[in-house]
Amino acid sequence: MRTRVTDMFGIEFPIFAFSHCRDVVAAVSRAGGMGVLGALYFTPEELETELKWIDEHVGGMPYGVDVVMPASYEGADLGVDSPEDLLGRLQGMIPAGHRAFVDDLLEKHGVPALSGDDAGRALLGWTDATARPQVEVALRHPIALLANALGPPPADVVEQAHAKGVKVAALASTPRHAIKQVEVGVDVVVAQGTEAGGHTGEISTMVLIPQVVDAVDVPVLAAGGIGDGRQMAAGMALGAEGVWTGSIWLTVEEADTPEMARQRILAATSRDTVRSRSWTGKPARLLKNEWTDAWEATDSPGTLPMPLQFMLVSDALRRIGRSDAAELATFPAGQIIGTMNQVKSARQVVFEMVEGYVEAMDRLGRITED
Repeated sequence: MRTRVTDMFGIEFPIFAFSHCRDVVAAVSRAGGMGVLGALYFTPEELETELKWIDEHVGGMPYGVDVVMPASYEGADLGVDSPEDLLGRLQGMIPAGHRAFVDDLLEKHGVPALSGDDAGRALLGWTDATARPQVEVALRHPIALLANALGPPPADVVEQAHAKGVKVAALASTPRHAIKQVEVGVDVVVAQGTEAGGHTGEISTMVLIPQVVDAVDVPVLAAGGIGDGRQMAAGMALGAEGVWTGSIWLTVEEADTPEMARQRILAATSRDTVRSRSWTGKPARLLKNEWTDAWEATDSPGTLPMPLQFMLVSDALRRIGRSDAAELATFPAGQIIGTMNQVKSARQVVFEMVEGYVEAMDRLGRITED
């Protein structure tokens, strides 16, 4: 397979795998695709450890890092550069009624409290001030790609990456977003349809990809509901030059997904996800359950804007993850989970995707010949 992105990164297959698990990232890159580590949940010190491990286990193959530097968020106009000062200012903006709602919800389901060491990781990389240290760490390593998950990255960050020989990608849910990203120098646009897990827009993948391909002159990756070779072939037929995948790596052998969550994903259908603001304050596709339902109920105080919502619920989600309250355990997941019913190795997923792509193209070729 050869497209502009395979030439750009020197990879065998134009399959990009987003994961918060370093083992998955390294396994996909070794299999001929490109693993991309989600940096969001790591402190700069933890990210340094994760990337050092990948450097030692990726076999010299290229990999990327994904950060979250939203173009707009609550507190962006406070003029606070220190992450610690910003955290303090933002904590004071969370209403007491919202905190009480979360506490009552957890008490209702018998969710135990966290220990002091587990609590308090409320902000992480949801702002410019907290994401820049992650970028600095990433650019100290031999990464091939720096991706931004929410809107166009700051122009100076793009320049820093390019100065290191690192390509930059950004996710877009509309053609207008894609154009803005190219204007700041992004090398690759990820056109992500509403079927995707995590932050996503309202336009379906089938409709979005050709619109973005027509709007920009850089390579486009298809994202949103892509988990096998037939869907990969469809994305390429629409003009994409590769695929960006995420949810399909949650259940692979190498993933560090908690077993409770893994089993829920394996049992889920494509109707078991919902776009909800209950995770970060921006619309994100999550596994639907009593947590997402509670935020839509009549007694809900409503969600807060980013990053206040995640700051409000971060400890709660950690408490849920360490408890038996499976009915509250939610996390980003795309509609492709309806076809994820087996645990496979990351390498097997890559190869099956390529084989499915070849079979789909052969089938289309026979139709054309007939």
